[in-house]
Amino acid sequence: MKILVIIPAYNEQDNILNTIDDINRHCPEMDYVVVNDCSRDDTERILRENRKNYLSLPCNLGIGGGVQTGYRYAAEKGYDIAIQFDGDGQHEARFLRDLVAPIEAGEADIAIGSRFIRREGFQSTGLRRAGIGFLSGLIKLLCGIRILDVTSGMRAVNRRFIEQYAVSYAQDYPEPEAIIAAAVRRARIVEVPVEMRERQGGKSSINPVRSVYYMIKVSLALILARFSA
Repeated sequence: MKILVIIPAYNEQDNILNTIDDINRHCPEMDYVVVNDCSRDDTERILRENRKNYLSLPCNLGIGGGVQTGYRYAAEKGYDIAIQFDGDGQHEARFLRDLVAPIEAGEADIAIGSRFIRREGFQSTGLRRAGIGFLSGLIKLLCGIRILDVTSGMRAVNRRFIEQYAVSYAQDYPEPEAIIAAAVRRARIVEVPVEMRERQGGKSSINPVRSVYYMIKVSLALILARFSA
């Protein structure tokens, strides 16, 4: 199967080359594309000078727009599986083959890399874990499926959902909303145990002050996504 790793990147000059090298070292058979979301730092220059495979957006679209661009690229290039893999150095490429295995075996449409199955590696902060647990319960209530790591940015989808997400993908809170969108289409969704690291550089866009605001907005977005699907 043709497999593409989509790496959304915004201001990841400190992490992007290590992220690509990690993928190439552990999974040289997989292709990758970096979607540079109009970074304000040297991300694009580093990619260009090191001759990496990348797309640069003309304006900042946010994580949802960046990932959807990757799915459109995967659909147009005929990939069988696409993997979302954040460019901040948190994800470990040694788990990529495990992630795609249930899709390759025809047992799943979507596989989500979950840090909460074996609870090894970086587990995020207590505040974020509480928020993730709340969203997990909300998705269970709305769709009847239990996903532990609903905000994981490490996930793989088959050709059916490459084509679906290329056309329609949540913009503001894409990871949990994408689960809702898939669930209402009766996707077979599984979680695969992975380990993650702390962010290797740069700065997260979500801070403690914004967390409560984020939780309220994402909860409303999930409810709207469920009943408008």
